[in-house]
Amino acid sequence: MWKCPKCGRTFQNENQSHYCGKAPETIDDYILMQDEGIRDQLSRVREAIRRELPDAAEKISWSMPTWRGDQNIIHFAAQKKHIGLYPGTEAVAFFSEKLASRGYRYSKGSIQIPYSEDLPLELISEIAAWCRDTGNHA
Repeated sequence: MWKCPKCGRTFQNENQSHYCGKAPETIDDYILMQDEGIRDQLSRVREAIRRELPDAAEKISWSMPTWRGDQNIIHFAAQKKHIGLYPGTEAVAFFSEKLASRGYRYSKGSIQIPYSEDLPLELISEIAAWCRDTGNHA
């Protein structure tokens, strides 16, 4: 077991990523908690999803920005070297060729968009719309 020296919580994995202290309550809070250098990218991802899903509720779920209709539709999160997009396993499978052609890493339910690359805002919007329209949610 590993104990975080900042918050005192214990985890099975050494140096496990987690929030020390109180989790964000809003997406604005979440973005402001991140490093200043990536806030603009996170805001742009948020706006792309928000434009595509204007009727979905924005909330924090699993400590991540989330859009919800009857169910969670899509999430994103700031990671150390990339933005994680979490549209669910079916969406990742459906878009796997597009993701591979752009060189993005992806796995079951998650897509990694490196901070060092231009944001694929049209693709993010397309994925969000697909999740909404098909009912295949995160």
